[in-house]
Amino acid sequence: MNVIEKLFEYPQYSIPFEEKTNFLLKELNNLTAYHYEKCVPYQNIIKTIYHNNYGNSKNLSEIPFFPVRLFKNIELKSIPDSDVLKTLTSSGTTSMQVSKIFIDRETSLLQTKALASIVTSFIGNKRLPMIIIDSETSLGTASGMSARGAGLVGLSNFGRNHFYALDGNMQLKIKELLEFSEKHSGEKILIFGFTFMVWQNFLEELKKNNIKLNLDGYLIHSGGWKKLTEIAVSNEIFKEKIQEQTGISKIHNFYGMVEQVGSIYMECEQGYFHSPNFSEIILRSFDLKPSNIIGKEGIIQTLSVLPKSYPGHSILTEDLGIIHGIDDCKCGRKGVYFTISGRIPKAELRGCSDVYALAG
Repeated sequence: MNVIEKLFEYPQYSIPFEEKTNFLLKELNNLTAYHYEKCVPYQNIIKTIYHNNYGNSKNLSEIPFFPVRLFKNIELKSIPDSDVLKTLTSSGTTSMQVSKIFIDRETSLLQTKALASIVTSFIGNKRLPMIIIDSETSLGTASGMSARGAGLVGLSNFGRNHFYALDGNMQLKIKELLEFSEKHSGEKILIFGFTFMVWQNFLEELKKNNIKLNLDGYLIHSGGWKKLTEIAVSNEIFKEKIQEQTGISKIHNFYGMVEQVGSIYMECEQGYFHSPNFSEIILRSFDLKPSNIIGKEGIIQTLSVLPKSYPGHSILTEDLGIIHGIDDCKCGRKGVYFTISGRIPKAELRGCSDVYALAG
C-alpha cells in the first residue's frame, strides 16, 4: 500500500500531527522528484532557487515551494497534452491573467476521492436534496471550467434533486425555491454557494421579500469574504443571519483554491479551519522563513499529496493566517487548526514573488 492509499485508509482528521507529517514528508519528497523530471519550468525553479537540492527534505518546511501567482505566468504541467482531461482556471476579470491548472484522470480521481472524504465527514454519506446558490450557466464545460464552476461541480456530488436557485441574470427564483422547500419539508437539505453570493443573491433577497424559510440541514460556502468585510459582515454575523432567515444552523465555511482542488480546509463547529489527512499548512514570515508559532500571523503555504499532473504540491499563497493549535481542537479533530486573517499587502507580495524572478 502506497502513502496516499494509507492516508485514505484513516478516518478523516483522525491522524495525530506527528504521524501524519511522516506520511506527508515521504510523499511530498517523491512528488518533488517526480515533477522535477517531468516539468521543465519547475526544474528551473529547483535549479535556480534551491540549487538543485530536492527530494531529501527532512521536514515539511524544507519542501521546495513557489508563489501561487506563478501559475498566472507559466504553464506548469507534468503530463503530455494528450493526457490533459480538463483545464481549470482561477477567478478573475477578463483583463487579468488567470491560473491554468492541468488535470489528468489520476489527479481528478484523487481530488474527487479527497473531497468526498472531507465533506462526508461533516454531513454524512447520504446524498441530500440540494440548493445551489448560483446559476446553472456558471458550470462551464467538462474540459474547461473556472474555479467557480469546479466548486459547483465538486460539491454537487453530495446532493440530489439539485435546484439552482438563481436564473441566468443571477436573480433568485423565489417561486421555485418555495416549491423546492415545500417538496422537501422534513428532510435534511444541503445548500452550497460562494459566500458573497449566498449573502447578496440569496439572504438579502429573502429579507427584501420578507420570506423566512424553515430548513434543516447544512450550508457549505467559501470565498468572497473581502466584499463582506467591506460592509462589516463578520463570520459570526453571517451565521447568525443565515440561521435567522433560513433555519439552517450547521454552517461550514471552507478555505481552498483552484491550484489545489480537492485539498479543502473545512471550518469546524468551533470556527477553525482544519488540515485534512492528505494536506497541511505552514506559516512563513515575510522573509519566507517558517514561522509556525501558535497565535502568530504568517503567510500560508499549502502542501498537498494530490497533484500528480502538475507541480502544485507545495504553494505559497497570498493569504495570511494564524495557527491556533495542533491536535487539541475542542471539536475533536486531530491536526493543525487555523483561521484566515487577511491578504498579503501588495508591496510585500511583490517582494515575495521577486524571489522567484529567475525561475522563469
